[in-house]
Amino acid sequence: MKDTEQLFYSTLTINGINFKVFASHKGILKIFINDKGSKIKRGEAIKLHPDDPYMFNIFKQLKEYFNRERDKFDVPLDLRGTDFQKGVWKELRKIPYGRTITYKELAVKMGSEKKTRAVGQANALNPIPIVVPCHRVINTGGNLGGYSGGLEVKEKLLELEGKLSLELFEDE
Repeated sequence: MKDTEQLFYSTLTINGINFKVFASHKGILKIFINDKGSKIKRGEAIKLHPDDPYMFNIFKQLKEYFNRERDKFDVPLDLRGTDFQKGVWKELRKIPYGRTITYKELAVKMGSEKKTRAVGQANALNPIPIVVPCHRVINTGGNLGGYSGGLEVKEKLLELEGKLSLELFEDE
């Protein structure tokens, strides 16, 4: 992040999950779930009310998602990462609500099954979970894998989307 760039943040608890969202003038920059990994130093961003225009309606859309009134987000994003990471995050946004794919399948979409570890790492570094739905990626064989917001949250998100079922645990 540039030294002169102005950042904003706000917090809100939705369905028992504490969200801290950072934004730039361009869009949503980072979402922290239950304060896991919150690394932006205090004083570097201006605190705003959750419904401030610089929060781009993110909290409204998250509430709608948790109320099953929204299955896609249309907030502007300010994604920052390597070209490969951005490519993975773009593919993640193509996974439909209520569906899952494996890390291996995602690696194939990125050009090679051999990229499975790199895809997993890019998934883990996704700065905008839920909006960029990294929770929809699971291990081959149906295990949930990891999640930056914690496995309990990943399980809750998949359950919300109707995907956490016996089907998830079938052998492939």
